[in-house]
Amino acid sequence: MKAIGFYQHGEDLNVLQVLEVPEPTPGPDEVLVRVHYAALNRLDDWVRRGWKGLELHLPHILGSDMAGEIVAVGSDVEGWQVGERVVANPGWWCTHCEWCERGEHSLCRSYAIYGEHKPGMYAEYVTVPARNLVRVPPDFPLEQAAAAPLVYLTAWRMLFTRARLRAGERVLVVGAGGGVNSAAIQLAKLAGAVVYVAAGGPEKVNFARQLGADVVYDYHHQAWWKAVYSDTDKRGVDVVVDNVGEVTFTHSLRALAKGGRLVTVGATTGPRSNADIRLIFWKQISIVGSTMGSQAEFRAAMDAIFSGRISPPVDSIWPMEAYPEALQRMLRGQHKGKIVLRVADEAHR
Repeated sequence: MKAIGFYQHGEDLNVLQVLEVPEPTPGPDEVLVRVHYAALNRLDDWVRRGWKGLELHLPHILGSDMAGEIVAVGSDVEGWQVGERVVANPGWWCTHCEWCERGEHSLCRSYAIYGEHKPGMYAEYVTVPARNLVRVPPDFPLEQAAAAPLVYLTAWRMLFTRARLRAGERVLVVGAGGGVNSAAIQLAKLAGAVVYVAAGGPEKVNFARQLGADVVYDYHHQAWWKAVYSDTDKRGVDVVVDNVGEVTFTHSLRALAKGGRLVTVGATTGPRSNADIRLIFWKQISIVGSTMGSQAEFRAAMDAIFSGRISPPVDSIWPMEAYPEALQRMLRGQHKGKIVLRVADEAHR
């Protein structure tokens, strides 16, 4: 079968290849899914480049998100049938460690992410544990379903489980074009929060407004942290979502109200910060980390989507073979919403 991945890490996109690899066979607790659509994440780029301690079986297949149909089920699988349309939680957990027993799957001692630690979803067929699945309603577009799993799961846990966002609170999202941030804008608005966004350029400003943001700043032309402080009568916001990292972290702390929470799931511009510790203890700020989420959180996020309360924005759809060009669009920050790959041949859809 065809898949997208690499035989060696590298800075250059030329290491990416269309692979010919064997079709996987589902284990007793797994299903085999024919992938119709898969979605890009910035994680793809980090995995391709690699880092110390990341040990992969090569060639490695990229991709964390997919939507498709079940074509085979393992011997121990119950409640799932061939032909059902599904999406899958992109995480893998052991089910039996202390964290899994608490339902905290993303804290599992053996936690892994498809496309990062395990072979991913950019393939014609993939196997996943049946416990990871959620059904896609018959009339829901599979390309839109594929755009949702990683970013909406991440944003759901980040906002509601970790930051404990409440209706009426003020939320600042730093960035608008990426998947997690666009999901965070929608979910925060759905929760009844007042949503502020720092976006880059007129198109991203308009995009943030379309997603439901109440106040949007163009960070190319405004010191957004000062504007937030001024626009909230020198109070600040209750929650800041900052996945940018080094470049924005200190500014995000300054935009917080006393007792505020800064929540992060990433550090796109780098992992270091020169934050003023005095600011943290004087304002009694909480810095909250979050990663992925549990199956219960995944179901909750997908229910919000499938019920029509929010709609994942799809930037563009590309053939699987054009993955390097699609990835370049994402790395240049040209996208508004998720970039999706069409994997299944039209004749088999």
